[in-house]
Amino acid sequence: MTFATADLFDNHADELEVCAPIFLDFGGHTDFCGPIQTLKVFESFGITKSTLATDGKGHVLVIDGGGSLRCAMLGDKLAQLAIDHNWKGILINGCVRDSAVISKLSIGVKALATNPTRPSPEAEGQLDVPVRFAGVTFHPGHFLYADADGVVLSEHNLVEKS
Repeated sequence: MTFATADLFDNHADELEVCAPIFLDFGGHTDFCGPIQTLKVFESFGITKSTLATDGKGHVLVIDGGGSLRCAMLGDKLAQLAIDHNWKGILINGCVRDSAVISKLSIGVKALATNPTRPSPEAEGQLDVPVRFAGVTFHPGHFLYADADGVVLSEHNLVEKS
């Protein structure tokens, strides 16, 4: 799908929520979009791994890591797992590691920063619950559009409408 968040805003401002500009690009794709699936997890990766091992069906995984900068929530192995299971992108309220490798992978990844520290392998967390960060609420099933200009959300698939 071809889109630009600026054009989506110009054409659908009343239907969009715009995320605060806090995310950096780490994946090999800057542009990605799709319906949202959410995770609420703090400094552990077990539930992230099990979720990315399921068929992503072209969804975007939104991980609310509580904004922690103490460890990474995603590394190259989990990013590759996402690609292998048809995820379009990952947005993280937290950090990534293995950023040089992730930058070469064909997936969109946006996060706050990098940190080489690995999180706990525990599988604690919540799947498909609304999560709030960056000034917006991410609802499972809503649509996320991300590009070099930022991240916008809509209840509907706007690319088909544009």
